Amino acid sequence: MESHVHTLGNLFAQLGLAGEPESVETFIAAHAPLHHTVSLVDAPFWSPAQAAFLKDELARDADWSAVIDRLDTYLRRPA
Repeated sequence: MESHVHTLGNLFAQLGLAGEPESVETFIAAHAPLHHTVSLVDAPFWSPAQAAFLKDELARDADWSAVIDRLDTYLRRPA
């Protein structure tokens, strides 16, 4: 099985969002800090389709999991 290393930009593009570094930084700044009691997939800023993708990829521990975890970490940091 071939494993892929995905970037935040790739993840954002997969979610239908702008994936340029500036856009990713703007998104994180706009939504951080995500409260520790809210799971990433339940965050209110995702569409149902985006949340389903994130939840499914994490549940399958798929190639996207590492970059999703990294996004979660970035969103937990204080603004």
